[in-house]
This record gives sequence, structure tokens and C-alpha cells, in this order.
Amino acid sequence: MFAGWIDAVIGGGGLVLIPVLMSATSMSAASVLATNKVAAISGTASAAATLVRRVGVPRVTWIYAFIAGVAAALGARAVSLIDDSVATPIILILLVGVGVFVALNPKFGQEGAGIFSGKRLALAAVAVAVVGGYDGVFGPGTGMFLIMGFTAVFTQGFVRSAAMAKALLVFGLGGFINWKLALALVVANVVGAQLGARTVLKGGSTLVRVALLGLVVTLCAKLGWDLLQHQ
Repeated sequence: MFAGWIDAVIGGGGLVLIPVLMSATSMSAASVLATNKVAAISGTASAAATLVRRVGVPRVTWIYAFIAGVAAALGARAVSLIDDSVATPIILILLVGVGVFVALNPKFGQEGAGIFSGKRLALAAVAVAVVGGYDGVFGPGTGMFLIMGFTAVFTQGFVRSAAMAKALLVFGLGGFINWKLALALVVANVVGAQLGARTVLKGGSTLVRVALLGLVVTLCAKLGWDLLQHQ
């Protein structure tokens, strides 16, 4: 339920649920990731329905969903070609950059109608493809990067960007799913996601900004620890 709430507010619920599944079950890593994905997709879809209904998103969002799905599939295929020792430092630098930018620009992400010119739509499509590929290769923070991208490109508020991100984060499912456990997790994740969606609507852009900075710190700490463990 907590993972669903985190995912709905800013993304990153996998950082909560995956370690729990790995420590509390005897499933393989592939099964843990696939089972987590069932719960995450269900919760994200639930949150997306609530946010899109209340906030609304441009029709182009659904085209971006297709682009993100294709990019994620290609990223998953290419994951074996990328060395963690190279990818992790790059992601750390990006996360620190995001955190510093948001912290130093308090007006960034405040409510706005958004500008949807042809160049901005094309730039957003490129951003979606890049983030979608990242989701297929690695994953943590995907929702955060999408929210940042949509906010920067369209100069709109965090809440609408969050709604757009949720609408296109429902990617495909992998194999190795423990369906009995997954379906139980779906129920809890959806409940948490609904609470999270309502939290976003009530707290607005200020809440999303604080949650985004919190996620940046958490991801940086996790990735930094992973780097130290492999040295």
C-alpha cells in the first residue's frame, strides 16, 4: 500500500516493494521484478485514471505512451549490453543535477496552462523515448524523470505533469509472475495509489516538489551505496 502511495505521488514505489519481496520470499530476481510490475502497473493505472479525470491531459499523451512502451521494450533488450559500473555514475550525476535544479528554482513546476507548440511536442517525444529506454534498462525514478521532462518542456505545473506521467507509465508485463502473490499485492497497491492520487490533488505542486527532492536524495543514497558495494 505504501509503495502504491509513493508511486502515485512521485514514482519510485519499486524501491519500497522490491527489497521487501526479495527478503520475504524465495522467488528469483526475475520473479520479484515481474510480480512487482503487476502490482505497480495496476496501482499506476488506478492513479492515472483519477488524476487524468480530475486534471486532464493532452491527447498527445497517448502517443507518448506508445513511444515509451516501445523504448522500454528496446531498453529491456539492451540491458545486457550496458555495464552497471558505467550506467550508475551517469544516473547519479543526473539525479544530483535534478535535485540541485529543483532546489534552486522554487518557481519551477508551479501551476501553468502549458505551451504545446510543434517543437515542444517533438522535444517531449524524444524525452519520453529516452526515459522509456531508461525504464527498460534500469527503472528507479522513471516517473520523476517524466514529470521533470514534461514540466520543463511544456512549462506547466507539476500536477498536470504527474497526470501525464502516470497515463503513460503503464508498460507491458514480463514473465515469471507469481500470480497468487501479485493479485494480493494489486489490491493493496491500488488502495495506496488512490490515496496517493488524492494526496497529489490536495497538496498540489508544492507537495510534488518536496516529494521529488526526497526521491532524488533516496535514489542518490541507494546508487551511491551500490557503487561502494561493487568496489
